[in-house]
Amino acid sequence: MSPRLRTALSAVLVTLSCLLVPFGALAAWAAYGLTDTHGYVTAMAPLASDPAVRDVVADTVGDGVAREAGMNPVFLRDAVRSFTATRAYRTAWDAGNTAAHTAVMKALRGDRADGDDAPVTVDLATVTAPLKRQLTADHVPFAERLPVEHTRVALLPSADLAALRKGYRVLDVAGFWLPLAAVVFGVAGIAVAACRRRAIAATALGTALGGAFLGLAVTVGRRMTLADLPDAARRPAAGAVYDALTAGLRTASWLLLALGLTVAATTWLTHPRSPVVRRLRGRRTPAAPAPAEPTRIRA
Repeated sequence: MSPRLRTALSAVLVTLSCLLVPFGALAAWAAYGLTDTHGYVTAMAPLASDPAVRDVVADTVGDGVAREAGMNPVFLRDAVRSFTATRAYRTAWDAGNTAAHTAVMKALRGDRADGDDAPVTVDLATVTAPLKRQLTADHVPFAERLPVEHTRVALLPSADLAALRKGYRVLDVAGFWLPLAAVVFGVAGIAVAACRRRAIAATALGTALGGAFLGLAVTVGRRMTLADLPDAARRPAAGAVYDALTAGLRTASWLLLALGLTVAATTWLTHPRSPVVRRLRGRRTPAAPAPAEPTRIRA
């Protein structure tokens, strides 16, 4: 294969690798980050102490209870807001997120016992039972009398499950194959290149550019998500949730950017014609001895 053809083939493979880097990272995050219940609950746990999220919970729960019981919503909001500062609330928060995520993932994977066409629901007892245990451990009066009823609350309608399952299957496949394809194309492009040093530098710069594009996409997605919310008062809470869920994606974008720039800089600095290498060679080369002056002999 001629050097010109090898250079062209290497350019195509390296370009494909760099294009797949941000999409592969996004697919892997969606397929393995969002679908892991433990990781999801861990990411959402700090939001229990977020002031904006606590305000939304207090307003939503207080208004709902006031509407059902015919009570003053202002008093109930203050009561719920005070409750959100307790350890029992954080226990209920983690239990609720665990139950909701587990139910949704079972529905997407088709592991439910109630059939694939039934709506996705969660049992409130999965939240009230650990809440009752925590309140009892904190010696709250009459906590042992708190009723634990098995009431099902709908999370997703059955009409949306078919489309969600198809999307989940696509993400499950793309989350594995897109990153693998990016690595394979990059290695192949470097292997067939006529100048491998140049191919490594191009791949590294393309990876850094892909990481920067991924970080920009996360920022633009946050702005668009918050702009679509009709209630401006809930945008801080939605922004906190968005930031918590995309923390791993932002970390991946910075890692790709740092790795690409580091490899590109190392490739350039170690080039035989780089100023750094020339300077090091100049220091290591011993200076030639000065020629001795001829001695004059007087007659």
